[in-house]
Amino acid sequence: MGRLAGGVTVVTALDGDEHPRGFTATAVCSVSLDPPLVLVCVAREARTPAAIREAGRYALNFLHSGDASAADRFAASGGSKFDGVEWAAAPGGAPLLSGVLAWVECEVEFDVEAGDHTIIVGRVTAAEIEMANEGPLVHFGGRYHTVEALDE
Repeated sequence: MGRLAGGVTVVTALDGDEHPRGFTATAVCSVSLDPPLVLVCVAREARTPAAIREAGRYALNFLHSGDASAADRFAASGGSKFDGVEWAAAPGGAPLLSGVLAWVECEVEFDVEAGDHTIIVGRVTAAEIEMANEGPLVHFGGRYHTVEALDE
């Protein structure tokens, strides 16, 4: 699967104590346009899936070509990933990282256990393109790559 390129996303949610949680994901996919649904695959042993279930919502923060350090930060296990990171609440309260390419906030529709991961399907409730002139950060072959931005 390392030969399948994927956009790099930081998935975020607030836990029961209102602390932000997050992790880096490339297993993110649009499911449906009507209604607007997206999915994200989450390792079951991670702390963020419990926070997503508890909050009932999550945000997908799409990283741009200059965000490799943010991808690495949120890919690491443990620690305080949000220390020193600027973020704001989406309309429904999910954490949004500052300076990302785009974001979507979702309410959890359902989840499905699949091997050592959980597939969480969410209904998009809010979305915004933050940096229309930047290219996305892409993961392929175990490394980060960039793609040029589309001409609008």
